[in-house]
Amino acid sequence: MGSLFRSEEMALCQLFLQSEAAYACVSELGELGLVQFRDLNPDVNAFQRKFVNEVRRCDEMERKLRYLEKEIKKDGIPMLDTGESPEAPQPREMIDLEATFEKLENELREVNQNAEALKRNFLELTELKHILRKTQVFFDEQEGGVNQTTESMTRALITDEARTAGASMGPVQLGYMEKSNEREDYLPCFVAGVILRERLPAFERMLWRACRGNVFLRQAMIETPLEDPTNGDQVHKSVFIIFFQGDQLKTRVKKICEGFRATLYPCPEAPADRREMAMGVMTRIEDLNTVLGQTQDHRHRVLVAAAKNLKNWFVKVRKIKAIYHTLNLFNLDVTQKCLIAECWVPLLDFETIQLALRRGTERSGSSVPPILNRMQTFENPPTYNRTNKFTKAFQALIDAYGVASYREMNPAPYTIITFPFLFAVMFGDLGHGAIMALFGLWMIRKEKGLAAQKTDNEIWNIFFGGRYIIFLMGVFSMYTGLIYNDIFSKSLNIFGSHWHMSYNKSTVMENKFLQLSPKVDYEGAPYPFGMDPIWQVAGANKIIFHNAYKMKISIIFGVIHMIFGVVMSWHNHTYFRNRISLIYEFIPQLIFLLLLFFYMVLLMFIKWIKFAATNEKPYSEACAPSILITFIDMVLFNTPKPPPDHCETYMFFGQHFIQVLFVLVAVGCIPVMLLAKPLLIMQARKQANVQPIAGATSDAETGGVSNGGSHGGGGGHEEEEELSEIFIHQSIHTIEYVLGSVSHTASYLRLWALSLAHAQLAEVLWTMVLSIGLKQEGPVGGIVLTCVFAFWAILTVGILVLMEGLSAFLHTLRLHWVEFQSKFYKGQGYAFQPFSFDAIIENGAAAAEE
Repeated sequence: MGSLFRSEEMALCQLFLQSEAAYACVSELGELGLVQFRDLNPDVNAFQRKFVNEVRRCDEMERKLRYLEKEIKKDGIPMLDTGESPEAPQPREMIDLEATFEKLENELREVNQNAEALKRNFLELTELKHILRKTQVFFDEQEGGVNQTTESMTRALITDEARTAGASMGPVQLGYMEKSNEREDYLPCFVAGVILRERLPAFERMLWRACRGNVFLRQAMIETPLEDPTNGDQVHKSVFIIFFQGDQLKTRVKKICEGFRATLYPCPEAPADRREMAMGVMTRIEDLNTVLGQTQDHRHRVLVAAAKNLKNWFVKVRKIKAIYHTLNLFNLDVTQKCLIAECWVPLLDFETIQLALRRGTERSGSSVPPILNRMQTFENPPTYNRTNKFTKAFQALIDAYGVASYREMNPAPYTIITFPFLFAVMFGDLGHGAIMALFGLWMIRKEKGLAAQKTDNEIWNIFFGGRYIIFLMGVFSMYTGLIYNDIFSKSLNIFGSHWHMSYNKSTVMENKFLQLSPKVDYEGAPYPFGMDPIWQVAGANKIIFHNAYKMKISIIFGVIHMIFGVVMSWHNHTYFRNRISLIYEFIPQLIFLLLLFFYMVLLMFIKWIKFAATNEKPYSEACAPSILITFIDMVLFNTPKPPPDHCETYMFFGQHFIQVLFVLVAVGCIPVMLLAKPLLIMQARKQANVQPIAGATSDAETGGVSNGGSHGGGGGHEEEEELSEIFIHQSIHTIEYVLGSVSHTASYLRLWALSLAHAQLAEVLWTMVLSIGLKQEGPVGGIVLTCVFAFWAILTVGILVLMEGLSAFLHTLRLHWVEFQSKFYKGQGYAFQPFSFDAIIENGAAAAEE
């Protein structure tokens, strides 16, 4: 049980391993996950350590596995994950793994290169097929007649030469032109190709401007998208054909095509040649489809085979890498045959670690057993709190504030109860609590399947990690909802009401400000459980009654919570044998808190017990004093105002004397907290003229250990602290505690404020939304009610459960971190980070997903 309330006792050990057995022994320790190694080579560069080559080999294997993983995910092939963790391979197995990964990577890269080349060839043939098909339409239009062709042209192909030399020349024919001055027959030039569709407008403008309008461009869209062989994206392209004359224009056109990354293809002018080429292209496309299919099948088979073992391979490689990385932290002895390590180990697991080392020695076949020796040290050990799936989330809340100092009182066990309870005080509603509890229960029941999904959604991971907190918060909220008798802003009439009306119905209906008298209309017996349901239908004084009740219980819970925190500091002082802090810090702090604020709580109970609406003066409701005014008068030594007639000034005999005494004693505790401890430290230094006395420094609670796990009063603070710093430090702590006692007590009023806000929001949603649907009648009313209920349910879950729940959660977290833990919790330690394969593999998998 001690490990539940304090961190584990730790020991610093020295480990001697034979070189041939070191790998197997470290592997066993990694499976165990209970040893934190220290770096004995902090000044040695990472590239100059003994096993750097093995680490590099592991990095190379990880790179190859990541390449395989990327290709497998690209094809959507599921990877087999049995959830098992294979043992770390022996060093000699690294060669087989490297050979396997090298073969797979080379084979896959070769297949990918062949597939890319085939796809590129297929793309070229497909584009050529579309060119031959589209250009056939262009040439058919030309052969249909000169007039029909020229009418379809948008730009005339008339060169400057033709304008000057052939004035009587008719419209231009694309198939034949006559040059009047040289009398030569020749055909005009043309080029055909494909271009990305989005580049076509700019391409057309550039051709027109660069060639001064002396070209004729026709284009047609390719309806089906084409696959880019480089990245596999679908692209839209268009076929174009450009007619021009002269070598100068030909060079200019080709440069423009090259600039716009258009692909040019040969296109015969003769129809017979085009048909023959098209037939050849279709035959080659069919052959390529066959070869591509076979290539893809082969690639798929390779990836499927790799996917079956990929997870295990990752685990093996990461374990090997972790072992060699850990071995790099060790030192070599002078004979180069023995490795020396230093490590922190929990004392309770000392025998378990020795058994693991023996198993590693047997696996390696070494005849020399490992040696594990405890060392004496004054260093602060790491903090190790054992957790399970239930306590892990609560411990995470505490560690988020700060990791506990070594062997300091751990607030997590108490937080398991106080956290959901204080949350429920603010969130108290039977209906909303049931929704939250059911959600938490569903995650708990399905935790194995949900944990196996391993999603990278941070919000979901936070909810799932805190499933037990959510469940407990829901259950406690259901309890406080029953206490408040509040379910979706309505009440449960389980035991009936203890109030009855002495008025007739007409009087009640006509008078909105009518009030029931406790003397006449109340039975007198306390309600069996929670609040009377009649308060839910009360009008004028409903909020007044709830305010007075919730405000007082908030102060009561807050003062008890803070006193409990101060008592926890007593456990720390006694455990660390810090007698000075126990006498001159804990006792004055407790007296100060009890005589002022706990006394105020007692006044509340005295008022509840002594005064009632059914009592006669001087103990009637009219004579009940204000607790706040009484407390202010007590602190300021004010004389209370004269009470009403037949009422008493004080609630009990001797109240004034007791209050003055309490304030004087409480004020007297302040100089004790401020000066006693520094003065004793100064006196001890004058007498000894040496280091400060053990356990006397202000941070003695975080002292180190000696002999590998003893209490160690203050061994971690050997250096002498200046007296001025001690006085300043103690002054800050005293002022913080005195002023904090007031502000922290007021801070607990957030319990009342958020509870009131939550109840009012629930009532607003019921009145403004759901009641509208409930008032509808007939078949239409059923439809309206369904729609209104859906809207109300969405607002309830989204606002009242999620947003209000998050708000109450954050306020509860603040109450624990600031108001509760500040009374005893230092949080100045560092976490125990053992060498664990499970943690390394989990972190590696998370990093790979990112």
